Amino acid sequence: MTEPRDTNRAMFWRILRRLLGANRGRLFVMLLALGAGAAVTAALLNLQVDAKRRLTSEFRAFGANVVVAPRNSRNAFRESGMLSSSILDRIPSANGADQVSKFGLLYLVAYAQVLDDDLKPKSPIRSVPIVVVGYDSSWEAMEKAIPNRTVQESKMAFLDIEECQLGEKAASALNVSLMQFLLLKTGDSASWCFVSGIRSFGGPEDSQIFLPLGYLRYQTHNEGLLSTILLNVPGTSRQVDAYVAGLQKQIPDVDVSPIRQFTEGEAKIYNRISGLLTATVGIVLLLTALCVMAAMTNVAIERKMDVGLMKAIGGATRRVVRLFLAEAALLGLAGGLIGAALGILLSIGLGKAVFGVAARPRLIVYPVGVGLTMLVAILSAFPLRRLASIRPASVFRGET
Repeated sequence: MTEPRDTNRAMFWRILRRLLGANRGRLFVMLLALGAGAAVTAALLNLQVDAKRRLTSEFRAFGANVVVAPRNSRNAFRESGMLSSSILDRIPSANGADQVSKFGLLYLVAYAQVLDDDLKPKSPIRSVPIVVVGYDSSWEAMEKAIPNRTVQESKMAFLDIEECQLGEKAASALNVSLMQFLLLKTGDSASWCFVSGIRSFGGPEDSQIFLPLGYLRYQTHNEGLLSTILLNVPGTSRQVDAYVAGLQKQIPDVDVSPIRQFTEGEAKIYNRISGLLTATVGIVLLLTALCVMAAMTNVAIERKMDVGLMKAIGGATRRVVRLFLAEAALLGLAGGLIGAALGILLSIGLGKAVFGVAARPRLIVYPVGVGLTMLVAILSAFPLRRLASIRPASVFRGET
């Protein structure tokens, strides 16, 4: 024998199917409104989540964002302000799951002379004081720490003479061009290099000469010393600040400081973008709720007779309300499932238009988009609450 509860459940779903199919035109309008709202919501939420990762990677392209310098020495050119090379090994190589890039630099002041092809001073003989920077990695890696634009570059190389990179102001001051030779004198030491590249940095590096650190140390006998260490620390501004605080505790005898214009600029831009997208999502959900609420108001007017009949044959008020809330939830679920999927696909194109690179789909956005759409649909069913107060006798007499 069929249980009464099973019979009631079967009747509940049968009535619900009839309600959903009673007016397919209005059903389509509500689904369209909910689907469109879910699509825009999911697209904006996916962009908001992806914006943090995208901004982080974009700001890292501006170069190093943390500086490790000698304690109480803001000026890297002071002779007394030197670091031990062993500090490089003490710096953590990762920030969470992301790799930290480390670059050791040695600054020296040298007198530069332009040489001819026979490595003799070029007439007129001039010695120009200039800052020479030794770097402990390949030049391709260094460009991640100190981004630059190539003004001139040569791929030729000499077996017995080291190559050097010049800032464009340094090249102008020395009146030197590609493939010319330079003599660099520091104290009693002298070294030679040929100009393989002229770079534009947009900063003080434009007045400097860059040489491999090993060669510079060999020529000047500055073994085991560094002037400063540049770090490219991935992560958000909070993660970078946490890394800096941990590093300062781990190595208290040095100054560790983030480059504030990068970390603070990143945080400000992300907060503005996040706030704008959140406000837009709120407006979209509000407009969606108003559209669905207008349709639900018409539904409430049309279903007075049906509700009166349900109550007349013994239907409880809470069951009637539950029936209409289930209808709204199913509409929200259907609209959310379809719209959120389309919205995530839409965000890929929007990310490419905004950031130049397609946004990466975030799985967390899909259930959030569906859940918000269902919540909007249920809240938009508020006009159906009026049906709970309907009296069957009044309906049948045509009084309401």
